Amino acid sequence: MAPEEIAEAESVLQSFERRFLAARTLRSFPWQSLEEKLRDSSGPELLLNILQKTVKHPLCVKHPPSVKYVRCFLSELIRKHEAVHMEPLDELYEALAEVLMAEEPTQCHRSYLLSCHFEKVRWMESHNVCPSEIGFLCAALTPLRPIQPSGDSVTLSESTAIVSHGTTGLVTWDAALYLAEWAIENPAAFAHRTVLELGSGAGLTGLAICKTCCPSTYVFSDCHSCVLEQLRGNILLNGLSLEPDTTDPERHPGHNAHDTESPRVTVAQLDWDVVTAPELAAFRPDVIIAADVLYCPETVMSLVRVLQRLSACLKDQQAPEAYIAFTVRSPETCWLFTNELGQTGIPWEAVPHHNQKLFPYEEHLDMAILKLIL
Repeated sequence: MAPEEIAEAESVLQSFERRFLAARTLRSFPWQSLEEKLRDSSGPELLLNILQKTVKHPLCVKHPPSVKYVRCFLSELIRKHEAVHMEPLDELYEALAEVLMAEEPTQCHRSYLLSCHFEKVRWMESHNVCPSEIGFLCAALTPLRPIQPSGDSVTLSESTAIVSHGTTGLVTWDAALYLAEWAIENPAAFAHRTVLELGSGAGLTGLAICKTCCPSTYVFSDCHSCVLEQLRGNILLNGLSLEPDTTDPERHPGHNAHDTESPRVTVAQLDWDVVTAPELAAFRPDVIIAADVLYCPETVMSLVRVLQRLSACLKDQQAPEAYIAFTVRSPETCWLFTNELGQTGIPWEAVPHHNQKLFPYEEHLDMAILKLIL
């Protein structure tokens, strides 16, 4: 196989792996590229590799996605194969038979890889590697540890329903992925600092930061009890130690302040409408982040009020930075947010779009990150 063909096949394989582990919609998969590859003599081999990188992936076996999702994926994979090849692949039918017998749980898993095949491509391009050699080198370097970033993966247990227990915080939204990518590309913004996340939801952004950006302390927060319960579970699921719920970091002498490899992690119940300035001041954050919390005027006003309280109660320390990521669904909502920031005297600027592309999400969405100085 020519180097260009190797690179193309590797790209298709990586796309299937990342989208499947994250349980993205099936229509987002590169099916057309797969169909073109299936017409080659190496088509069946590519299908078997896809099976190993998806349904048979160690992360999937240990933390499976929705049974319905796996069933639909395998059915589509079989249809694509049958449309080109007369000879069936027993491995595909055996995998489908297994999932047909499985029961659907109320919780499923999504996994996000924190290292990327395309990091190798960018590294080789920056070192003037000939384009015709990139495909060959990518295949040869696959067993090697990725150059950036240092983490491995984040796995989340999520509800199979978008709205569950009266909240949307039990699933991961695209702006959380977008903010996590930016953080991984800009670790200095979080290294050795105390980070307070507002509206953590399922925890993807915070877990990615904890694994790749070396914060000294990370405070996840949300207001819904079911979200907090799931959030604690996801933190433990990803191998992080969880300290008791508190707003005072000094009350836990058991924490090793010299352990720079693992941040001190806490979860706090935080209702933006009732939290007091002293309670916020006790966190003493250096950085504040939030993702996908600007979905209606009511939450915009609540967020601005809590940011204003944080700004007022942290006058005795260096002004913290805040990074607010959101999907631009309504220009009116975005205008309301920036206008209210201006009314309260909180300066802001738009963060340039980043180059990191680790996570699969809808690329046509208009997403933004605002940097605020409190």
